Amino acid sequence: MKRFSTCTPVEHATLRLITMVAYEGAEVIDVTGPLDVFALANHIQCESGAAEPLYRIEIAAKTGDGIIVTSSGIRLLSDRAWGDCSGIDTLLVPGGPAAEQAPEELVDWVRQMAPVVRRVGSICTGAFILARAGLLDGRRATTHWSRAEQLRRRHPQIEVDEDAIHAKDGSVYTSAGITAGIDLALALVEEDHGKSLALDVARLMVLYFKRPGGQSQFSTPLLAQFREGGSLAPTLQWMQENYRRDLDNETLAAHAAMSLRNFARIFKREVGTTPARFIEQIRLEAAVKLLEETSQSVEAVARECGFQSGEHLRLTFARRFGITPGQYRARFRSETG
Repeated sequence: MKRFSTCTPVEHATLRLITMVAYEGAEVIDVTGPLDVFALANHIQCESGAAEPLYRIEIAAKTGDGIIVTSSGIRLLSDRAWGDCSGIDTLLVPGGPAAEQAPEELVDWVRQMAPVVRRVGSICTGAFILARAGLLDGRRATTHWSRAEQLRRRHPQIEVDEDAIHAKDGSVYTSAGITAGIDLALALVEEDHGKSLALDVARLMVLYFKRPGGQSQFSTPLLAQFREGGSLAPTLQWMQENYRRDLDNETLAAHAAMSLRNFARIFKREVGTTPARFIEQIRLEAAVKLLEETSQSVEAVARECGFQSGEHLRLTFARRFGITPGQYRARFRSETG
């Protein structure tokens, strides 16, 4: 993997040390994707004429200089054994098919290291390792959508947010499936060194900068596609075409030709959320598109997307994404908008 560095060599103590855990059966993109973000941040820093890079990057495994076979069969070479690690700034734990059965010695080591590092994070199902280490107890966390319910059942003390691309709770970070680890790494670079550098990294990686951490892992059209063939498929499609209308549960139940109680029960079962939440998500997605692509005021966007007022949109936007519509537009608006 690329570890760009054209800077003048400096003492390691001046760098933030990013340590990525590796184990047999880990997902290779969970490991290499986030690390390339930090490596590219170094590359940009050095290309700017700086005397030293920003990060030192290492892969830590059971044994130093050992070979780790990932879930795809691609082999990685470790830099250091778990027990020999020190001076870690950020400890990251990848997911993969083997994450839920990761060795206990790895879980113990992560548990021991968490209090002495500045931050610890997981990619995808690496959240199960953090959970086993007790690091997610009483915290909000996310993981791959297909494992969210399993994480919730196994660890009921965790507030599992299956919607989030990535989540931060104190010094503990979690991220959703696979490539969301890159989103998380970009967020960490922004946290360390500002938006401008993170944006430059995203450009080099030909990525959108950036999906808000609170943004859903699924768009509502994709959710609707997953439910094709279900009893609510026609109503879901109708909701997407009529989100500007006042869509209360009575109206939706009538469209589905169901009693109100039966409609609410089946909607939750088939869609995995409430009708109000689903409509809200449709409207937010429409608002995001207008904020990115037009110069319409927040009040005009709100009217266009079915919100009661500009203030209603602001409150809903802040609750779901953690930023205001104005802040979102300033960050993410297309230059051609």
